[in-house]
Amino acid sequence: RPARPPRLPRFLRARPAEPGPADAPAAVVEGLAVRRGQVEALRRVDLTAAPGTITALMGRNGAGKSTLLGTLVGLVEPAAGSVRVGGVVPRRTAPRDLVRHVGLVPQEPRDLLYADTVGGECAAADADAGADPGTCRALVSALLPGVTDGAHPRDLSEGQRLALALAVVLTARPPLLLLDEPTRGLDYAAKARLVTVLRELAAGGHAIVLATHDVELAAELAHRVVVLADGEVVADGPTAEVVVASPSFAPQVTKVLAPQPWLTVAQIRGALARGGAA
Repeated sequence: RPARPPRLPRFLRARPAEPGPADAPAAVVEGLAVRRGQVEALRRVDLTAAPGTITALMGRNGAGKSTLLGTLVGLVEPAAGSVRVGGVVPRRTAPRDLVRHVGLVPQEPRDLLYADTVGGECAAADADAGADPGTCRALVSALLPGVTDGAHPRDLSEGQRLALALAVVLTARPPLLLLDEPTRGLDYAAKARLVTVLRELAAGGHAIVLATHDVELAAELAHRVVVLADGEVVADGPTAEVVVASPSFAPQVTKVLAPQPWLTVAQIRGALARGGAA
């Protein structure tokens, strides 16, 4: 029997609180350049993340995806251009304030987890975010039913650690959520739960940007795909347009059924139900 999809607490399903107009972008990157020694890791990068949208950053290893996420959370200093998240400049904003604008779940979720117990992680997350006690625990209960406060994070599975790290980040209710290779190491069930959670967050008004090699995830989840190569944006547009135009990033459904404009099995089911495949 399939597991019941996670249901986020009501406070998180509502649009996250943020300053400025409701339709203001959660992040704006303009003309961004980043240097690492003599290497240009990013150059002339533009990106806008709007509330309620999911953007997939794609490209080969070393293309600049993680570096771009790093600039959005103030971990990487731009050499040129501008980066603004919720109206603030990440590198000039104190971490305690920045967590209310943007949160990053890194490639290794354990990098966010320092306490010896799940309960300890939750208490620290509540304190760091200035949230009411029990806020993080409510998220963990939704994302990880059955996991106790006394469990050690290192004893959790990859999917469980990802869910715990996601709960820690979401405790501050950041309008912008960043994820770096979130499906790495996940089994099919854990990936399906993650997709459900991210869709619900986007429906609640969060802007989501995820760096991924998982073309099936991008096809299923993303409204928009941005492809990076050697630090530059080489494609940017609606998911269907970008992945269909690129054999390297097209999902299996598209490769098998071209020239039909289908990306996922769910789209095929819908077309069959409507008689669209006749």
